[in-house]
Amino acid sequence: MIGRLRRRDDFRLLRRDGHTVRRGPLRVGFRATGALVDGSGPRVAYAIPRIVGPAVVRNRIRRRLRAIAVDLDRRPQGVPVGDYLVRVSPGAADSSYDELERHLMGAIDALTDG
Repeated sequence: MIGRLRRRDDFRLLRRDGHTVRRGPLRVGFRATGALVDGSGPRVAYAIPRIVGPAVVRNRIRRRLRAIAVDLDRRPQGVPVGDYLVRVSPGAADSSYDELERHLMGAIDALTDG
């Protein structure tokens, strides 16, 4: 089950110890936690600035990214446990669901392989 990344200290650790990769309009940061945190699986936060578009567009992108993350977690290998920060650039406003899925999947695979 995908949880939410909320605490300021977790964001600091992600910035300090995490790795980032860019795929299309997405920049995904990842920090492996090594074990389940608070009994939950991976935790995700989304950063979608106003420059991406009005609230309707930003919320649509966020809903799509959440649905994609849930689908990725349902894969046989799932999503590796850790903290993720998905930052969105303005190009995402014109991206389809399939394009966002391809970019997010590619970023997560690149961060967690090796």
